[in-house]
Amino acid sequence: MTRLTLADCFDPTGERFGIPTYPWTYAPDGLATRRQLRARGLRPGGQDIAAQLLRPRRRRGPLTAYLYRIDRAKPVRAMTLAKRAALAKANTARRTCPECRRDAGYAIPTSLGMCTPCAYPEE
Repeated sequence: MTRLTLADCFDPTGERFGIPTYPWTYAPDGLATRRQLRARGLRPGGQDIAAQLLRPRRRRGPLTAYLYRIDRAKPVRAMTLAKRAALAKANTARRTCPECRRDAGYAIPTSLGMCTPCAYPEE
């Protein structure tokens, strides 16, 4: 695998990668990542990827971030009461210890499978 340089990541025509590609911090105006859209209260809304950002790394393949057009983005859907209730129920289940059935006050680590007092009882 050949290493990419910053100059290799600049392909605004999409000739090399199939879609327009820019180095990590050089995205053109009017394009944003999913996180940037979410920060503005928007979502991609079914549109195709408009471009991508690449950031070369030394030991692995490049980091990729997909860009979407801001003018085609749609507002984030409002949370319904049913969805809010389902999320509350799921979060309660994540905090409830299966051994002692108490609310731990934090999300139970999957590595332990139970709250800390149950995993490490005092001897």
